[in-house]
Amino acid sequence: MTVADIRKDAETRMKKSIEGLKSELTRLRTGRASASLLDHVQIDYYGAPAPLSQVAAVMVADARSLVVTPWEKNLIPKIDRAIRDAGLGLNPVAGSDNVRVPLPALSEERRKEMVKIVRQEGEGARVAIRNIRRDALGQIRELLRQKAISEDDERRAAEEFQKLTDRFVDEVDGVVEAKESDLMEV
Repeated sequence: MTVADIRKDAETRMKKSIEGLKSELTRLRTGRASASLLDHVQIDYYGAPAPLSQVAAVMVADARSLVVTPWEKNLIPKIDRAIRDAGLGLNPVAGSDNVRVPLPALSEERRKEMVKIVRQEGEGARVAIRNIRRDALGQIRELLRQKAISEDDERRAAEEFQKLTDRFVDEVDGVVEAKESDLMEV
């Protein structure tokens, strides 16, 4: 294994941390409707759990509501129950051929709670990125112990990994700031 291999692996893992953060933050509800809000809702589909997106079409009806149209009409009560039990604070309205999900306006207090959650998620991503850097530096030190690289190479690699880490931490900060401003927008 070379320094370049370790760097490539670390960079790939750091990108995955950013993607994980972004997907986690899509679950948090902002002021406007988004079909991704229901991405993690699971439905009991003939005895097996299935994502809502696999048993129904989720569409944005307007800025404050979603419409879920199941492929099979007998799933409407199950979809209604699954959305209520998802912990999103939503009260769907079951119709004859779809489920309408109105999104209530967020209170100031709820917005602040969600900003705290966003910051916690961001900190978790920063910690994951720093852990990746620590692992990579450990691999570099191992190469030094095996005399595969020189001390100068180790020092240069450490500086390179610090710059890489800083770049990804800045990206996490940008994602967190964007979500915070999205949440605080009335």
